[in-house]
Amino acid sequence: MEREHPARRFGPGFVEEQRRRYGPRLPEGRQLTYDLAVEEEYEPWRIWLDEQLALLPDKTADTFAANLWQDQNFWPYLIELAAGAALRAAGSEVQFERAWGGQTPDWTVTDEHGTPIALVEVLTHSPPKDTFGKMKAWHNLVERLKQIPVPVVLTVAGDSSRPLPAPDARTAKKITQDLRRALLSPPHQTVYRSQGYTFLVQAGRGNGQTMQPPGMRTILVPPSNIAGIVSARPLAAGIDRKVSKYRALARESGLPLIVAAGAHKFTGLTVRQLDDLLTGTPTMTVQFNFGDSFIHEPVSFQPGAPPRWSMPPDLAGVLWVDNVFPFTTRWRPNQATAAPAPPGLAVNWN
Repeated sequence: MEREHPARRFGPGFVEEQRRRYGPRLPEGRQLTYDLAVEEEYEPWRIWLDEQLALLPDKTADTFAANLWQDQNFWPYLIELAAGAALRAAGSEVQFERAWGGQTPDWTVTDEHGTPIALVEVLTHSPPKDTFGKMKAWHNLVERLKQIPVPVVLTVAGDSSRPLPAPDARTAKKITQDLRRALLSPPHQTVYRSQGYTFLVQAGRGNGQTMQPPGMRTILVPPSNIAGIVSARPLAAGIDRKVSKYRALARESGLPLIVAAGAHKFTGLTVRQLDDLLTGTPTMTVQFNFGDSFIHEPVSFQPGAPPRWSMPPDLAGVLWVDNVFPFTTRWRPNQATAAPAPPGLAVNWN
């Protein structure tokens, strides 16, 4: 018997509408999720999302679909849906936001008879809210400069002790005008200044390095606004808060409490950093891109005394959810928990 495919909320019609509505806009006027919504390489993601929403009540699915593609919602929603998919894949039934008195944990896991066997709350580690606006602003300038028919690669010089502020739309327009005049006029330079910003030629005319096709227009590699130390400590603090919120419910119901945790891709956080924090491994991870001048404030790193996190006793364990399709999971049990996860679930998460 052929499997019946769910109705496509994010099928070809959705993609066409997204391109029509938002394609003509500059990146500053689009969500950063635009590529995920329209590019062919992300079609498997959209099919998967359709499949997951089809498993939710219609009203809940409608709310998810209406708000999913907002920058602040996409990754938390995705991690939440992926956690539900992992629970189902482990052979359990799940109920979304079932009411327990005045609380609604994200997922209630039940056995085949509908009896609750675990409570699951989802946590997504996200970058600061202003990160999205800054990235949009830089991408606005990137797209404007692409209209200049001069094959050069530019970066922005900045102070290594502090972040470089992103140009607003008006400033980006003026920078584009200034650089167009300068790049199209001799003499060729390796440094250009405009509106308080200094642009450095990394490849192309004037620096001895030849651009390779198809680089026939001006390319800017901007600050990424995601540079810095990657640490699981904020995630662990968030898990502690989740446990504090649901501790009483878990004890009263007699059910194990699980936190499904993941991270927005901009944070760079992976299960490796969580494992390092759990084991007290003395490592440090830093993420940055070619265009970043400021990386991080000075930090004190003590290899002999690395930070370590112990899961609270009321936590059965952490289910790590990867943020890359097909959103695989890793189970990190709490060996000192008072209420371990059902064995059938834990076995299927590794």
